[in-house]
Amino acid sequence: MSVITVAGLQLALPPNTNNFDTIASQVRSVKKRFPHLTLVMLSELATFGPAPRFAETLPGDMEEKYRTLATETDLWLITGSLFERADERVYNTASAISPQGEVVARYRKMFPFLPYEEGISAGEEACVFDIPGVGCFGLSICYDMWFPETIRALTWQGAEVILHPTLTNTVDRDVELSIAKASAATNQCYLFDVNAAAPMGVGKSIIAGPGGETLHQSGAEQDVMVMDIDMNYVRRVRETGWNSLGQPLKSFRDHPIDYPQYQAGARSGCLDNLGPLRKPGSKLA
Repeated sequence: MSVITVAGLQLALPPNTNNFDTIASQVRSVKKRFPHLTLVMLSELATFGPAPRFAETLPGDMEEKYRTLATETDLWLITGSLFERADERVYNTASAISPQGEVVARYRKMFPFLPYEEGISAGEEACVFDIPGVGCFGLSICYDMWFPETIRALTWQGAEVILHPTLTNTVDRDVELSIAKASAATNQCYLFDVNAAAPMGVGKSIIAGPGGETLHQSGAEQDVMVMDIDMNYVRRVRETGWNSLGQPLKSFRDHPIDYPQYQAGARSGCLDNLGPLRKPGSKLA
């Protein structure tokens, strides 16, 4: 199968409450309207909002509800993310669930939005999964995208589509749109960057193609983004370049340099001199 249909749900959901019933209704509705739909993804922390008190172990009750919903609707589901409690820590974790209700991947956000996303631990592993007969998908969450290495790590593992739930309600959203497009172009992949609408987020979700082209950009209001994507298009762009232009993945593969910043134990005097990571205006204890 070369072409599949993916939906990103930019929903207007209240924070600090259980939104599962509303989300399930939206998932059922989009599947009913578009029976050929393959995958649905939510925004970051859509289910409860940014409230770590709702953290649960995984597997857990809420993930089980999403497993049942995936089976009922015959869809691949990306839960956006849930706060996961594990080993006395809390992680921001996205689950990928198959139409058979199997959790095929869990990804822990590697870059919590520090110093503001306090008390959330960082994940350590890039995460990809395969949809049989379709292709390879990578999971990324919100602030991860500000670190190019995270998307490149997914591409390195074979990801052709990056599923990137986010939760942004700040003035840097327009910058994130530029990062999403640049990440898609430099990694020659589709990138679904799905934000929440108000009151949790400012919307402006974007779907970018492997040339960095904007395939769809939402406004601030609730939006159900349904998009056909062609996996053969990604593969052709990687083989011959977007519009027969640059082939950055091949150049990255073939370049002999060992980047000094990635060597074990490497330090940067410039970065070390930036001082501690703390909120502006705060003082060290």
